[in-house]
Order: sequence, then structure tokens, then C-alpha cells
Amino acid sequence: MSAIESGSTLERLVSGQRLAVLATNGPAGPYLSLVAFAASADRRSFYFITSRNTRKWANLEEESRVALLIDDRPGGHADFSRSAAVTITGTALEITGEERDAALALYKARHPSLAEFAASPGSAFLKVTATDLYPVDGFK
Repeated sequence: MSAIESGSTLERLVSGQRLAVLATNGPAGPYLSLVAFAASADRRSFYFITSRNTRKWANLEEESRVALLIDDRPGGHADFSRSAAVTITGTALEITGEERDAALALYKARHPSLAEFAASPGSAFLKVTATDLYPVDGFK
């Protein structure tokens, strides 16, 4: 977990980006999804919402281990030597009760336009608990 403490790349990406790529695995193999995320202040927990009728959710019911990629790619012909990314590995589990309420307030403050989606009975609110982080600052 030392990468969490070393954190300048992690902090810059988490503060500056609102979307991450979530990797799950299921019977059909690996699957990637774009998710709107929020992070705890200590950068050890990452939150996202998904509909319960998605492949992402089905995969998470089978396998809780996931990876999140947060990066700063601008698109187009970027200079990769100035790009940064962090891969976060961990487990994703639905949260409920007081923990959900506190995390959901954080999430809705970051993504107010998703408040209705978050309140839908068909949505699940998940927490990724980070086990490892792999920052890359400047691709070579």
C-alpha cells in the first residue's frame, strides 16, 4: 500500500478527474465500464453507482475483485510523456446503512446530476476498498 502514501500522482488524478474505468470479470471474460467516482479523504475507498440490470453488476455479483483506472488523457495526439494514470486494485462491495449515507453525501456533492440515479431502487452504491495502487507519471 505504499503507493497510497506516496500519493502526489494519485491526489492530482483523484482531485482532477470525475470518471474512471472499472474492470470487472465475469463468465464472458473481462469487461470495462466508465464510472463516475468519488473517493474518501484518505484515498483508500472509491465509490460508484451502477444499475442492477447491467453486465457490470452481474460480474460484481460473481467476482468482487476489480481494478479502477484513473487517468488524465486529453484525447487526440497527446504527449504521453506528460500523461499520468493510477490503477487501483481492490474489492467492490455494495454498502448500506450509515456507511452508505455518509459516502453517498460525498458522492452526490461531487456528482449532483446523479442524485436521482443514486436514489433509484434499481441502483446499487458500491465501495471499492483499495488493496494496491500503481501510479504512472509520464509514460516512456
